[in-house]
Amino acid sequence: QVQLVESGGGVVQAGGSLRLACAASGISFSIFTMGWFRQAPGKQRELVASITSGGTTNFADSVKGRFTISRDISKKMLYLQMSSLKPEDTAVYYCNARGEFTLANYWGQGTQVTVSS
Repeated sequence: QVQLVESGGGVVQAGGSLRLACAASGISFSIFTMGWFRQAPGKQRELVASITSGGTTNFADSVKGRFTISRDISKKMLYLQMSSLKPEDTAVYYCNARGEFTLANYWGQGTQVTVSS
């Protein structure tokens, strides 16, 4: 059974930092692209950052230079380090695992990030 469990969300002032974590079970990072998505009220869910099984990263233009994505393969942990946070970063952040050779696609339950101005 696949589980993705996010943690680390909260309320932070603009300019601050937060680190999100995603604990994965039931999957292998060697065949999944792991990613972080977010969804703000009234908006569509959007990709924030992703990392392929080979370690290639991709970032939304809006977070480039401010967010980093990393993983601990042995612990099956995915991280999103967010710095210089802006009010527009306020959203529910979701961990995602997408199969690179299958149609498998899994989501965590989400964690709320609120950036106050």
